[in-house]
Amino acid sequence: MTRIFNPADPHATPMVNGVPYRIVRRVLGGVPCLLELPPEGGPVRAVCLVFHGAWAAKEGKLGVYSMLAAQGVAVVIPDAPLHGEREADTPAGLNAREYVWESVRRSVAEVPALLQALDDTFGVLPLWVTGSSMGGYVTLALLQSQSRVQRAAALITSGVWHEPQVRTPELHAFLDQYRPLTNAGACSPTPLLLASGEVDPAFPLDRHHVPTADAMRRAYAAAGAPTHFQEAVFPGVGHYTSQRMRDLTVRFLLAE
Repeated sequence: MTRIFNPADPHATPMVNGVPYRIVRRVLGGVPCLLELPPEGGPVRAVCLVFHGAWAAKEGKLGVYSMLAAQGVAVVIPDAPLHGEREADTPAGLNAREYVWESVRRSVAEVPALLQALDDTFGVLPLWVTGSSMGGYVTLALLQSQSRVQRAAALITSGVWHEPQVRTPELHAFLDQYRPLTNAGACSPTPLLLASGEVDPAFPLDRHHVPTADAMRRAYAAAGAPTHFQEAVFPGVGHYTSQRMRDLTVRFLLAE
């Protein structure tokens, strides 16, 4: 069907700061995703993967980083394994912490196929990554494992990865391979933002942000790139991505 729109009163579309963007659903590399894209025909200059937290789904991140789409960035929000449309894939017998880490492990393992599908769609473009809470775990692991990542922002998360409730050897091996606190050198010198809430009950600052930031600061200094690591703590913010945290993340990702 051909649709004709009145140029004086066109079709209502998602907007950010007066700039339209598109929302589409795709299955990329077997992963159900929501994409926020520039207007039809607009150039895409970078891809930003956005990873949600535990017991959430991709729909919860719609609109959070849409200002990137208005700047020519393809914002790609996957459903994490065992979440959203993929909840039925959850293995039996996992405790809560194993559920989180099995999702993280599978997320990291499937990113190469996801990136190939994105390359096939948009061409090979600069890659940025951000994630909150569990998505921050994924972000920190991808910073180590995917050399294509050019900027990363890990929000309301931790690099300590001390998980006594995790029992399976496969998950222990994953934790040991990618634990940021002991593998911070594998993150540097790719630009990294670590941002936390001051009163986050899930990740108290002294036990999570502080040691993670200390390890990263030392690693980035040793790599000769101390300014490539940035950290921020947001007063009064708990375990959520606040507006100011979001705005800082957008500025960080868009920085040259």
